[in-house]
Amino acid sequence: MGWWQVNADTLAGSRFVLSPLAETFASLKTLHSGTAAHPGERSWLDAHLAGYRRRLAADPVTAAVVRAGLGEAWIADFLTPTPTGEQEDFDTEVARVRDASPEAARAHLAVALSGGPLPRVLEDRDDLPARAAGLLRYVWAEAVRPYWDRRRRVLEADVVARTAQLSQGGWAAALDAMRPGMRWLGQNRLQVNLHEYPPREISGAELFFVPVTPRRHGWVSWEEPHRYAVVYPCSGALAGGEPAAAPESLNRLLGPARAGVLALLESPLSTSQLVAVTGHGLGSVGRHLKILLDAGLVQRRRAGRSVLYYRTPAGEVLVKAGLRS
Repeated sequence: MGWWQVNADTLAGSRFVLSPLAETFASLKTLHSGTAAHPGERSWLDAHLAGYRRRLAADPVTAAVVRAGLGEAWIADFLTPTPTGEQEDFDTEVARVRDASPEAARAHLAVALSGGPLPRVLEDRDDLPARAAGLLRYVWAEAVRPYWDRRRRVLEADVVARTAQLSQGGWAAALDAMRPGMRWLGQNRLQVNLHEYPPREISGAELFFVPVTPRRHGWVSWEEPHRYAVVYPCSGALAGGEPAAAPESLNRLLGPARAGVLALLESPLSTSQLVAVTGHGLGSVGRHLKILLDAGLVQRRRAGRSVLYYRTPAGEVLVKAGLRS
């Protein structure tokens, strides 16, 4: 298994960071696999998969870069530069892909191919970083940016949930639930995946946790010895597609905004998470929750420092009756 040696100060100083480039690369991986983790992702794939495949069919060199770079056990490092910890925009991040040296890009692709020879079409080419950046720009413009406001709210909500989990159960609970194959081993050891890679001593470096919405994709990256990142998929109700629309009959009864809040509470969410997912203001969400509480349609309970809201049996009956109407 691959694990990192992380001292207490490094773990305590770690941060959650949002990265448009990480979201775009995870989306590229989803497009390349052509498989979806949930209906919302399937709908997104149906809208963009054909265009992505046409883009690669028209550019066989870039297609070869992607096939080589997405190795079974390793991703070519130049495709996934480690976030700096600043809130950077996509253009700033993708410039680091474009500016990778051609020699490094070819070497990274060879590693992703498990040391095998590069395809002939990629040999001795100096434009591989620019081609990879161009494809990432395409995926961002066509398949990520139109949804970015919604996705950013989902990512922010996931960070809120992880922070609450951290306050309740400490780092072991938060890290064990972050991504498959990842868990806290004790003795300052963080298992990051199930691959048989040598351990890395990262104490004293910056450590970032980076959420992405595509459900099946995550990876690790680093710029030794200063920065390390774990990219992990959002989990639970927050990671789906657009929020499920409230039934029209429920909209007429409660009003669209309040009905939408009740529909979202299939699983417990905090006020901050509801604000992030719905895009409504804190005061507005608070008023809706107060009315739903007074009506006996939701309940609340404290979880660490967070207060989570969830539907009561009466709320469940109301939502399900609306779905049947």
